[in-house]
Amino acid sequence: MTQEVRTVQTTIENTASSQQNQDVGKGRGVYISTYGCQMNVNDTERMYSLLEMQNFTPVEKPEDASLIIINSCSVREKPVHKVYSEVGTFRKMKEKNPDLKIGVGGCVGQQEKDNLIKNQPMIDFVFGTDQIDNLPTFVAKTFEGEKKQVQAKFEHRSPYHIETMVRNPGVATFVNITKGCDNFCTFCVVPYTRGREKSRPLQHILTDVRHLVKRGVKEVTLLGQNVNSYKGDEGVDFADLLAKVARETDIERIRYTTSHPKDFNQKLADTMAAHQDKVMEYIHLPFQSGNTRILDRMNRNYTREEYLEKIAMLKRTIPNLVLSTDIIVGFPGETEAEFMDTVTMVQEVGFETIFAFKYSPRPFTKAAKFEDQVDEETKTRRLNYLFDEHDKMAFELVKRYEGQTMKVLVENVDREDGKIQGRSSSNKLVHFLGTPDLIGKTVDVKITKAFPAVFRGELL
Repeated sequence: MTQEVRTVQTTIENTASSQQNQDVGKGRGVYISTYGCQMNVNDTERMYSLLEMQNFTPVEKPEDASLIIINSCSVREKPVHKVYSEVGTFRKMKEKNPDLKIGVGGCVGQQEKDNLIKNQPMIDFVFGTDQIDNLPTFVAKTFEGEKKQVQAKFEHRSPYHIETMVRNPGVATFVNITKGCDNFCTFCVVPYTRGREKSRPLQHILTDVRHLVKRGVKEVTLLGQNVNSYKGDEGVDFADLLAKVARETDIERIRYTTSHPKDFNQKLADTMAAHQDKVMEYIHLPFQSGNTRILDRMNRNYTREEYLEKIAMLKRTIPNLVLSTDIIVGFPGETEAEFMDTVTMVQEVGFETIFAFKYSPRPFTKAAKFEDQVDEETKTRRLNYLFDEHDKMAFELVKRYEGQTMKVLVENVDREDGKIQGRSSSNKLVHFLGTPDLIGKTVDVKITKAFPAVFRGELL
């Protein structure tokens, strides 16, 4: 059977299953609790879309739901604990309403599947990240009385063929282009919770973007665990994809996240520079540690010097570039001097935004087995020091924006106080006074006050 025939057959089977289960919800409420990366947010939108086809109605509060799904991240330890805490909160609701169904998905569902079913009796079903499109089927079985379902199998051999599902995409939305990860950083659980890396066919992505444009979307963020390692059909790489989205669709703005330093090259930088009318001058490029020995222990496949060389190349190619990054402090074996290499890396590059976290041992990962773990007090002290040092430079860095005029895509408005919110091409969140008719338009805003996280401005 050819791949095309298999895909058509699968589509027919899924459609038939959806039609068979189309009134499972009977108008009842569904609430999805979501935390984690943009991939999780996008997955939640897909779940809501699939469940609406079954006649479930999204609700704002879990108290109003007949079906609750927890869609959580497991990259760090705290989100896992939050899932167990949240399940405990929902237990009281289930005691009052025995017909309430509770499911757990996302990376925590993939990672903790057996433990959740065994240790949390109020959970009705658990599903993994590769089983989202089968959600209607096992929700239907749950409401028919089947108990303790676990659906967490990876579909390793299946091609990555999905359609972007967003109920109300608004002005800006996400489009998945890859899933999974093949890098196996020693601290990261993603290859075990999201599976091996797969890329969507180029034409499928272009079709999704065109459909979103017709629905009023002005900006898309191309999404993947390592988005710039995209490998499409016919030898298309991520730079090629970026150029085609810019040239062959009517989308106004393009962003992407998250990129990996080892896959960033001159071709991609040149493509961004050539299409700055659409591709925003903002890159999120995690470096994780500023010390080469720690980077080697992390299995990041680049050195401090190589990272800095790529930053220099990017700044030469895109002079107005704005950068953000991810950082881990207190990785096993990290000395005080090696931690200071991370601090000086932040200062040397001049990141306007950083996302920094204490190292957290994750199941299945090599680093969790390292014997030279850093104590919690040291990790906390280092993280606070890093944030303090970054704050000093961040306030100075953003002062240059005050008095500038920025192009801001208006995303929403608070109808009570007239405050508008939008993002600049450099990914700065800007607040200013305006009217609802500006939503979806790109306007000129003069920046009157710049803070590291948000700008204030005046509409011109």
